[in-house]
Amino acid sequence: MKDLLTFLNDSPSQFHAVENIRQELEQAGYTRLSESHPWELKVGGKYYVTRNGSSLLAFRIPKADFAGFMISASHSDSPTFHIKENAQLKGPEAYARINTEGYGGMLCAPWLDRPLTVAGRVLVKAGDAIETRLVYVDRDLLLIPNVAIHMNREANSGLKYDQKTDTIPLMGMGQEEGAFRSIVAEAAGCAPGDILGTDLYLCLRQKGVTWGAGNEFVSAPRLDDLQCAYGCFGGFMAAADSGSVPVYALLDNEEVGSRTKQGADGTFLSDLVGRICAAFGRDRATAVANSFMVSADNAHAVHPNHPELHDATHRPMMNGGVVIKFGVRYATDGAAQAVFTALCRQAGVPVQHFSNRSDLPGGGTLGLIANAHVSVNTVDIGLAQLSMHSCFETAGAQDTGHLIKAMTAFYSASFHEDNGRFTLS
Repeated sequence: MKDLLTFLNDSPSQFHAVENIRQELEQAGYTRLSESHPWELKVGGKYYVTRNGSSLLAFRIPKADFAGFMISASHSDSPTFHIKENAQLKGPEAYARINTEGYGGMLCAPWLDRPLTVAGRVLVKAGDAIETRLVYVDRDLLLIPNVAIHMNREANSGLKYDQKTDTIPLMGMGQEEGAFRSIVAEAAGCAPGDILGTDLYLCLRQKGVTWGAGNEFVSAPRLDDLQCAYGCFGGFMAAADSGSVPVYALLDNEEVGSRTKQGADGTFLSDLVGRICAAFGRDRATAVANSFMVSADNAHAVHPNHPELHDATHRPMMNGGVVIKFGVRYATDGAAQAVFTALCRQAGVPVQHFSNRSDLPGGGTLGLIANAHVSVNTVDIGLAQLSMHSCFETAGAQDTGHLIKAMTAFYSASFHEDNGRFTLS
């Protein structure tokens, strides 16, 4: 649990999450590839490639005649507030505020009256080139103030938030124009005038914690989906070689539809599969047919105060094990459920099931989107959590271990399909 909290605390943006995974891969001897250069892949090789600095794919080549691909896909982004390019707002009066827009479907209320700061990346002039620098302003810089109940008597009666007004953070008083950019430049180690572009987001200053009568809960920013990203990566790194290529996918922009070059609706994963098959003279269609994907994105635990919001027969609990998700917004079908359930049973990992209440449709996941480009048998899973899309979410302290164990078994296996007969070896 300490390692999970360290990863969460060190990953205030999708760019930081990818960089932290990248460093782990480097330390484990993985070779970095570039999409803009030819790839020379070898049997026994360990590789990774990034796109946009916010998505990453890692893989190993066990043998030239590999059966197919064993893929996990999770996402690096989380709901937050994106900081607009011309960020600093002057007034009213002497106030200096920061101009933002919502990124993803966040719960707005938890963001108010908390110390906040800024994280992401800046693009900086470096001679004749442009280089990327990660940014985390390591101080209590911003706060979104609530309106006092004396001035808003409906504050406890179902307040609707106007994101152009109610969720604008306060930075200070009397700051000159350009003060915010100077603060960002200082964190990036450059001059304000050298910044040519930005991808910056609000982030919480509060660190993740374990809590509860038996320390059975973990609460932290960005559990959705970095808890799954961390668990899948743990399984990927711990797994033994099998007859298939293990692929770890961490993809950006899931919270806003994945329709970017670095998202699941882009070509990143498809390009990887094609390049690996081409490198070893493998027929892509055959390899894809013998492939399996775990789409890992957290699931809704039964709410202690509102159990009526959950389907009568699908009520996962925190610390109850990996959750298989069903429904029209998920990729899971009976075959994928059967394969993953069998694998979890072999590994001794408890399995739960989730389906949305029929009149409360939930959000989608990477599974269906990625399948439009790499069509493989896919199961949607997650870990049960509360307060999904809050800036401070809660999950079970034991469930990360359950996921690591399940994904270690998954990545140590190969999948084969033959006219409706499925085997794991």
